[in-house]
Amino acid sequence: MRDVVILLSTYNGARFLPEQLDSIGRQEGAFPRALFWRDDGSTDGTPELLRAARLPGCRVLEATALTGRLGAARSFLALLAASPGAAFHAFCDQDDVWLPDKLARATARLDALPEEVPALYCGRQQLVDAELRPVGLSPLPRRPPGFANALVQNIATGCTVVLNAAARRLMLAAPPPPPGSMHDWWCYLLVSGAGGQVLFDADPCILYRQHGANVVGAPRALLGRGIAAFRRGPQAFLRLLHGHLEALAGAEGLLTPEAAAKVSVLREAFAAGPLRRLRALRQAGVYRQTLAEDLTLRAWCLLGADGPGKRGGNPAGSRRAG
Repeated sequence: MRDVVILLSTYNGARFLPEQLDSIGRQEGAFPRALFWRDDGSTDGTPELLRAARLPGCRVLEATALTGRLGAARSFLALLAASPGAAFHAFCDQDDVWLPDKLARATARLDALPEEVPALYCGRQQLVDAELRPVGLSPLPRRPPGFANALVQNIATGCTVVLNAAARRLMLAAPPPPPGSMHDWWCYLLVSGAGGQVLFDADPCILYRQHGANVVGAPRALLGRGIAAFRRGPQAFLRLLHGHLEALAGAEGLLTPEAAAKVSVLREAFAAGPLRRLRALRQAGVYRQTLAEDLTLRAWCLLGADGPGKRGGNPAGSRRAG
């Protein structure tokens, strides 16, 4: 079994972190050789808890060179860049509980692919409340993962993501994501756009805790997801789409010709107005996972107007769903 490094970014996570660490220590079949962590300015004793942590057979390493407030996306990507080399890197949130076979399932599926192919594993989640009582399952994707989906939707929930070494090299060669994006969505975009493999596990791999401190939770019902989308409105989505397209243009040399062409079509249409955007969506073949989500996407592109918006990052321990 090849080695795994876990990347843990924290922010005021002392309440739930011991249960997460315990679940890491109970992994079966693929045990990590290192837990590489950084804290984003906690005031609740989280760093002290981690400095005292002991995991049998697994080194607990602090990223002491990564200082300052970075926000979640920059924090995780900085950990990925500074991490000890390994065959696999797994993103880890501070407040979940991993099922015992999480790493074994991820590494087995990634190990079946050629080493030179960038690959990303992600999976479904068992949703639980603050006390780990089950409250449902995260939705299953109804359409296959791919770049045409990644351009307009993220299905790679960060706390389930495991990257192989080729995917890590790809991420380190790429420009940073735009403000407002998250590390998991950026990984999904780059791996799929570079012709890599995105492996979605339909069986839950973690207990995904939903609690009062979630920045964004995981609405499990289609109606709830639709309501959340309309509350966010088109502007935030269009700003992020524009930001992703500009960042991907800077990574054009890493993309397949087909992916680069989709980016070019959408970038030109974005500056040309709503009707052109609708035609470009069809030309680029982009899609979201359900018909309702597809219709929302088209309504946003038709009704939304470009404009500046607030920029900033969530604290590094925060959640954000795509």
